[in-house]
Amino acid sequence: MKPRRLARRFFLQPTLVVAKALLGKYLVREYRGRRLAGRIVETEAYIGRRDRAAHSYGGRRTARNEVEYGPGGHVYIYMVYGMHYQLNFVTGGREAPECVLVRALEPAGGVRGETNGPGKLCRALHLDRSLYGVDLCARDSRFYLEDHGGKIKPGAIGKGPRIGIGYAGRYWSRVHWRFFLKNNRFVSR
Repeated sequence: MKPRRLARRFFLQPTLVVAKALLGKYLVREYRGRRLAGRIVETEAYIGRRDRAAHSYGGRRTARNEVEYGPGGHVYIYMVYGMHYQLNFVTGGREAPECVLVRALEPAGGVRGETNGPGKLCRALHLDRSLYGVDLCARDSRFYLEDHGGKIKPGAIGKGPRIGIGYAGRYWSRVHWRFFLKNNRFVSR
């Protein structure tokens, strides 16, 4: 199958569906005349207003998370700890501030450096705040997702609690909204 770019309708599905469906898809960045690509092997879902771990919990709306209130298929990227970027894709429709964090990639071309963690993959693909709000579905976008036609069987998908969100409380830090390809050596540790 010839690779095809993911269309907006992919991102307009429920966030937990998108978080699992992203596994096996290819993230592509055209950067300084090179094509950098990686296969997504780990994600985390953030379910907006009701999710205590989400930046939009309780309807919080700031300059940092404004893009989450737009339609699915846009990039939500921000810095944590003053040193690491984190790449998210907005899901759902307008005014439904939800997203999926991309936690790890399996390099698939042109990528140098480690990709087994959200900060590491951003460094390896040269991702920074300049990509905030980019429309992944625009025809002329140099940052997009591809489907290469491979199907991931449900039994190949592992799930577990999200990482680094103890501040969200007992329930929200334990809910199994982190999804990964089992036995893939690029999944974060």
